[in-house]
Amino acid sequence: MRKRAVAFLLLFGFWLLLTLSLESRSLVLGAVLTLLVVVLTSGKHPRREWLLNPARLAWLALYIPYFTYSCIRSNLDLAYRVMHPDLPIRPGIVKVTTTLKTNLAKTFLANSITLMPGTHVVDVLGSDIYVHWINVTTDDPQKQNAIILQHFEPLLKRIFE
Repeated sequence: MRKRAVAFLLLFGFWLLLTLSLESRSLVLGAVLTLLVVVLTSGKHPRREWLLNPARLAWLALYIPYFTYSCIRSNLDLAYRVMHPDLPIRPGIVKVTTTLKTNLAKTFLANSITLMPGTHVVDVLGSDIYVHWINVTTDDPQKQNAIILQHFEPLLKRIFE
């Protein structure tokens, strides 16, 4: 019960910082939404302890700027493909196989791939991820795995597994 009260106070304080309003409607709405979030998320979560691991947090702190750099690089590559007169694209759907085991890690990987311009995760079946890729540069599955997964998979393995 004490953890729920602390969570409520922290979230409600965050609400106040976001809204910067002390109007009664805003306070009531914030209290109701905060209470709803605390009640819905206060159940047992089997993997909550990973958040408290400093090594995992350090890897996550490294992942964020690396992801940002990769995203900027992909944006520039896609802009080049759009503006190039010959439109150098070869779209296709490729199947890559991940070594990540947990659903959370696979979800994070799929979202990271989808957020990169020029790629979009179509489906995840077990350890296979189907990716629509705007420029399929190779037909070799091992090289496709290396190109698509090499950037994110090792870091995500250290964060989530």
